[in-house]
Amino acid sequence: QVQLVESGGGLVQAGGSLRLSCAASGRTFSIATMAWFRQVPGQEREFVAASSWSYGPTYYADSVTGRFTISRDNARITAYLVMNGLKPEDTAVYYCAASRKDDYCAVAGDAYWGQGTQVAVSS
Repeated sequence: QVQLVESGGGLVQAGGSLRLSCAASGRTFSIATMAWFRQVPGQEREFVAASSWSYGPTYYADSVTGRFTISRDNARITAYLVMNGLKPEDTAVYYCAASRKDDYCAVAGDAYWGQGTQVAVSS
């Protein structure tokens, strides 16, 4: 089992920035990919960003490319999502995911999930 604890959400004005953190514990040696997803009530959870845990390729949804950056601190077993240029449409609950899958497209189907952190962007 892998446990994930997210932090860093909050309320920010449009154009502002936030940094989300995701601290992993437990069987972290099994993690191949860390990712962030988000979900708006009544909608499906959507992919935001992913990073290979070991060698670092990163992937982003088109909607956040150029504004969000995913990174990781292997020593602290923590992943981060820096969000710049936030827009009201970025408002959602953000979830951290840790997966044994190398393919970021497969993460959603095989992942441990955090509890989620709310991000609200006012116009």
